[in-house]
Amino acid sequence: MDVLSSLPAFVLAVLLISASPGPAMALIFRRAALRGLRGAVPTVLGLEVGLYAWALFAGAGFAALVAASEVAYLVLRVVGAAVLLFLGIKAFRAAWRGGGGGEAPEVAPPAGRRHWWGAFGEGVLVQLANPKAAVFMIAFYPQFVPADGPVFATTAVLGLLQITLETGLYLALAAGVARAGAWFRRPRIRARLEAVSGSVLVALGLRVAVSSR
Repeated sequence: MDVLSSLPAFVLAVLLISASPGPAMALIFRRAALRGLRGAVPTVLGLEVGLYAWALFAGAGFAALVAASEVAYLVLRVVGAAVLLFLGIKAFRAAWRGGGGGEAPEVAPPAGRRHWWGAFGEGVLVQLANPKAAVFMIAFYPQFVPADGPVFATTAVLGLLQITLETGLYLALAAGVARAGAWFRRPRIRARLEAVSGSVLVALGLRVAVSSR
């Protein structure tokens, strides 16, 4: 398949896949609601760096090895489930601590360097520890990469296009959620949001833990 002629289908597929609910969407929504757009930016960038790493791994053949190896896939699945469960429990603890009364919205904490890198690293870790990302890359990208062409270079370019589209989509989502940030940061609403986020992340972690290829 010619790369240029397949670009419209690739872009449409990326947009549909990016808009589907998952760990990335849950993290971005929670971060934007509680810390605003500036607080969500490092999470988005971390997720996209992790995704691009998987694209490069796919181009180099590493993702196929992970998907083909029972041991490697199991290890990655366990790590991915543990990361999501940890984040879910962390959200539950935040909900428990902030479950008191009060209606005045809290001020969004400043996005210091430590918080920025923490959110960025969290995004990278969640994406790299996702075994479905490896399976997705080896199943999705070959449809748009000519077998007789430069596989790694073409995959790298398509991956760059994907993360560019996803970054724009996720930042738009974060901006929309951040507009209602004052409402989300009311103590009672924040506690409920943390509880819902925790439930979603734990459910996703359990799904990763028990899912097959």
